Amino acid sequence: MAFHRRLAADQTGVTIVEFAFIAPIFLLLLIGIFDIGHMIYIRSVLQGAMQNAGRDSTLESGSSMRSAIDEYVTSQVRAVIPNAQLEFERRNYQNFTNVGKPEDIVDANDNGQYDEGECFYDANNNNVWDSDIGRDGMGGANDVVLFTATVVYDRAFPLWRLIDVGQEARISASTVLRNQPFSVQAQRSVRLVCPT
Repeated sequence: MAFHRRLAADQTGVTIVEFAFIAPIFLLLLIGIFDIGHMIYIRSVLQGAMQNAGRDSTLESGSSMRSAIDEYVTSQVRAVIPNAQLEFERRNYQNFTNVGKPEDIVDANDNGQYDEGECFYDANNNNVWDSDIGRDGMGGANDVVLFTATVVYDRAFPLWRLIDVGQEARISASTVLRNQPFSVQAQRSVRLVCPT
């Protein structure tokens, strides 16, 4: 009986048992913090590279330097993530208020959205209604350019296996700048298109 009382009162080794309960949760939290911190660092590097590249692309020589500008952003990101894949997109607009704006429609049924068969004002001259009024490419003098880079990479920490989000991560960064006024801005024509 005395042995049982001594055994019940003995607290030797309690700390290791408590640690065994807490350690997996603590390690999961720590890996999550590292994963989020790594993602924030990559986004910061990408955004900084995009700001520098965006300024270079607004010059008159920006169109001819397009591959060099893309290579600069790629090299900056790959210094942090060597196997990263980068995708670039450039869309140009006449002014800042048009960035990301859809083409205007003639809303026949007053539902506030484009429905197939409705007339629309084709601002980018492709004969199709677009949810973004911009044209592809760098544009010309005084045009506003939305320059976007997307980084696709494999996560460095194994947290993705535990929370089932997939190993591949995607981070995007954009910059919107006006091209230098190296010439007169070209006029853009908008025409009414009514599908039949």
